Amino acid sequence: VQLQASGGGLVQVGGSLRLSCAASGSVFGVASMGWYRQAPTKQRELVATMGSGGGTNYADSVKGRFTISRDNAKNTVYLQMSSLKPEDTAVYYCKTALWRGGIFYDYWGQGTQVTVSS
Repeated sequence: VQLQASGGGLVQVGGSLRLSCAASGSVFGVASMGWYRQAPTKQRELVATMGSGGGTNYADSVKGRFTISRDNAKNTVYLQMSSLKPEDTAVYYCKTALWRGGIFYDYWGQGTQVTVSS
């Protein structure tokens, strides 16, 4: 399974970006897909996830500003980011968790840089 993230870039405070992450390969048994981020000198943190049933989970810091969505036919997950702040600057990683034979397998994308300038 390979994940290809795209859509990062440089944006001004208050701007918007849309990240995409396409999964390819033996993509079945998807339990969840989501986004994480890691800023310099900080640990990787959850941004938003979506379960197989469509339930979502957001970090408090992005609630009301970010929206996660998924296109199951394309095995693609999106992150619409609005009202961006300098503290949103980070490398954003997508992850998919697959459920196979009673075991969860996590796959990570390569990361895409988001920089919010003030």
